[in-house]
Amino acid sequence: MFKHILVPVDGSATAQLAVDKAIGLAKAFDSRVTAIFVIDPYPFTGVGTDFAYGQAEYLSAATAEANAAIKAAKMALEQAGVSVNTSVIESHAAWRGVVEAAQAMQADLIVMGSHGRSGLEKLVLGSVTQAVLSHTQLPVLVVRG
Repeated sequence: MFKHILVPVDGSATAQLAVDKAIGLAKAFDSRVTAIFVIDPYPFTGVGTDFAYGQAEYLSAATAEANAAIKAAKMALEQAGVSVNTSVIESHAAWRGVVEAAQAMQADLIVMGSHGRSGLEKLVLGSVTQAVLSHTQLPVLVVRG
């Protein structure tokens, strides 16, 4: 049924729950899994030139965070005996990176965590999961943290 599962990770406990769910599905359907981490390469766009000095530092920290999250996801999947590929993707919005990666990689299921933010926190931080649900035609399994 599902031959290629895409799992976006961000290093959170909720993302790890999504990895665990993807492991179960991959074993049940003999699927391959791709774990991705999306980095926004220009998070300070529109903030002003005063923040440009931090761009290199930001990218270095974001890349280190991405590599750690991808390594943890890969290790969990491999230990479970699941075939896994990994990728760090750059996109101006995390949801857009997930949707575009799913299309480019021909995934047929996205398994992702949701932090369950609400109210002002959701308004300020947004919801990557909600945006993915709104912009993809693929089935999405949302794992709540």
